[in-house]
Amino acid sequence: MRRSRIRRLACAVALALGAAFLSPGVQSAAAAADPYQVLVFSKTAGFRHDSIPAGIAALQELGADNEFTVTATEDATAFTPQNLATYEAVVFLSTTGDVLDDTQQSALKGYVDGGGGFVGVHAAADTEYDWPEYEDLVGAWFQSHPAIQEARLTTEDHVHPATAHLDDTWTRTDEWYNYRSNPRDSVHVLQSLDESSYSGGEMGGDHPITWCHQQQEGRSFYTGLGHTIESFADPDFRQLLLGGVQYAAGAVEADCSADDPGPDPGGDSAEAEAYTSGSGVEAAPHAAASGGATLGYIDDGDWAGYASLDTTGATAFTATVSSAGAGGTIEVRSGSATGPLLGSADVAPTGGWETFTDVTTSLAAAGTGPLFLRFTGGAGALFDVDRFTLTRTPATEAEGSSNVHLFYYPWYGTPEESGSWRHWQQGGHTPPDSIGADLYPKLGPYDSGDIAGAVDQHMEWVERSGAGVIVYSWWGQGGYEDGLAGDVLDAAARHGIEVAWHIEPYGDRTAASVVDDIAYLEGKFGDHPAFYRDAANGDRNAYYIFESLKIQDWSALDAVKDTAIVLAQTTDTTKVDHFGGIYTYDGIAGATAPGWKQAGEYAKANGLVWAPSVAPGYVDDRAVPGNTTPTLGREDGASYDLEWTNALDPAIGGDPTWVSVTSFNEWHEGSSIEPASSSPPPGHGYETFDGAYGKTGEAAETAYLDRTAYWADRFEQQLRQRR
Repeated sequence: MRRSRIRRLACAVALALGAAFLSPGVQSAAAAADPYQVLVFSKTAGFRHDSIPAGIAALQELGADNEFTVTATEDATAFTPQNLATYEAVVFLSTTGDVLDDTQQSALKGYVDGGGGFVGVHAAADTEYDWPEYEDLVGAWFQSHPAIQEARLTTEDHVHPATAHLDDTWTRTDEWYNYRSNPRDSVHVLQSLDESSYSGGEMGGDHPITWCHQQQEGRSFYTGLGHTIESFADPDFRQLLLGGVQYAAGAVEADCSADDPGPDPGGDSAEAEAYTSGSGVEAAPHAAASGGATLGYIDDGDWAGYASLDTTGATAFTATVSSAGAGGTIEVRSGSATGPLLGSADVAPTGGWETFTDVTTSLAAAGTGPLFLRFTGGAGALFDVDRFTLTRTPATEAEGSSNVHLFYYPWYGTPEESGSWRHWQQGGHTPPDSIGADLYPKLGPYDSGDIAGAVDQHMEWVERSGAGVIVYSWWGQGGYEDGLAGDVLDAAARHGIEVAWHIEPYGDRTAASVVDDIAYLEGKFGDHPAFYRDAANGDRNAYYIFESLKIQDWSALDAVKDTAIVLAQTTDTTKVDHFGGIYTYDGIAGATAPGWKQAGEYAKANGLVWAPSVAPGYVDDRAVPGNTTPTLGREDGASYDLEWTNALDPAIGGDPTWVSVTSFNEWHEGSSIEPASSSPPPGHGYETFDGAYGKTGEAAETAYLDRTAYWADRFEQQLRQRR
């Protein structure tokens, strides 16, 4: 195996200080290291950036000033184990398309895994789509970009040599990439984009743009910056590029361990030095600290903000601290450095800057915004803060959120259970290997009457999702689904799940027949422990009416308004007379939320339930060949996050009463969160959940269940704040 080529300076403290206070006018720590070689590769098999020559020239100039030599090439035959061994780092400078053959790919992978360095610049993410391991190497693949424009970046790491010179925010003009997946779970993010500062961001508000990570024994660095020729004349960008090369080459050390995956219902941890805004504070090197640094140079009145950490639902704060100074107090605040005080932790001197202890405090007040830490005490240096944790008490009940409802379909059948295939053959397919869905169930094409098998497993998965209610697709009295309803209710009860009803457009459905259906379902199942009633809305049961606009006169519903919440499927508030609520169902519309805010405001003003529907995506190509319905790609979870974000943003989603999810298992529409097989029958072109939220293989199968639990908890936290 190729040995790691990390160069260690004589003094580790000097190295860390160099990283922390590096500026364009200061010679880098690499100048004290041995000279080394860097290979710059700029072959393109797709779009070619006119900034490539400027990038090569900039790297050559940086090398001349910082003790490394640049060899520039577009000859892929340079990628052999023997040749790569002569270089400390390889830079992919706006490469595009398929630029390496299988042997060359293997050489690059072996080189980095064995201790070499990789640097990707801008379109390096638009490269080697047919080589799955390249996505791991670069961190994420390119998806799209808006027009070149000005945007604001947030510095998430003030210690790494690539970003130590930058302020908390940096406004610049470039071409801003959206990526097919969010790499945060598997990389260390150095910079992120503020999507509110420009048009065309499509990553749901969490938009990493520069990152690094360990790659086996080697190192990888990527930045999405560098589209324009002007970028390579910008001193700040050149310093970022230099720090990336030095890290990848092993000329300087840096902590590039993967980030925490973001807010988690159980708690949020962060390195204190990874602040996104601050006053008076700086990162301070400490060999004994987590990540090799702390938040330091703290004086009375200084503060640090953490834009990605939400105080909503936080109940306690714990921090690891050290102090050879005066000690003092950490104030935990919400929204700003002068925002509401949630709690405070006293810090006593520990006897030395390398001697750490934990302090903790409960948070008595309720937070509603980003976390800010403000520091108070006497004169001089007070203390350092290493790592800290916000503890949350999950807002969802043990049985799940009664305000998150999953649309559930009990209409599938197999020859073994039902005597023939039901629904799986839609679109002219021949089950079991070929089904009318673009995804293939983890359970295979199952029978909805298999209560002890498929249905019990479904309820276990619903329980895992954090949702407390399924909305049962029901096609009229005496129908197939009606016959299964009692057994499904029993299975739901065993897992603490409740059942509401989705009254579908069966033949001859009228407003009067729906009123009769409500009486029928109440009479048949109303005493069942799984029969859903909303305690917050008069203990009424719930009925979603699909395609309610097909019936003009719903005045018959007035007879049940005191005992049932009947929801119209529309955002046209002129069409909801006599209804008790509104929902949308559409799995595509949630990405833009048309009319949601207005519908939510109308519902609130008129005492109605508002239950917008969110979905992870929509694709029905196999189920309905030739259908012209638009599709919505999952984008490895970004679409689901976007729709949930829209729903929970009062300015977009209109403060929902419930959130309905389209769907748990509507396989034909590709909108299911039910686990999809990671190894479906080959030869049919099935998609998988691979890549969702950074998960792959079998781990990805339950990615949407777990993400639903995350959002269910966030919704419950929001509802608590509203009450």
